[in-house]
Amino acid sequence: MKTMTTEELINLLDANEDLNIIDVREDFEVANGMIPGAVHIPLGSIPERMNELDPSKQYIIVCRSGNRSGKACEFLEANGFNVVNLEGGMLEYDGELEFK
Repeated sequence: MKTMTTEELINLLDANEDLNIIDVREDFEVANGMIPGAVHIPLGSIPERMNELDPSKQYIIVCRSGNRSGKACEFLEANGFNVVNLEGGMLEYDGELEFK
């Protein structure tokens, strides 16, 4: 499984790269802020919502600590998606936040 550090992600965000970020945390967790531009798909909803994803794109998967996003990455990878797990998750992320 490919991984990315939060520092690498912040550098990409600062460079205005076109990123596809999926936040797999629960509603009460994303209420505390999300990475700008991230799409919220709770981990338990991934199987029924993966049809919303484009297999030709790369997705950066994020959760609180990197564990749930790792599970999401394993599942999506097994289904043909190009995914990267954010190491350390939101616990390590100290960049800008967006509130929805």
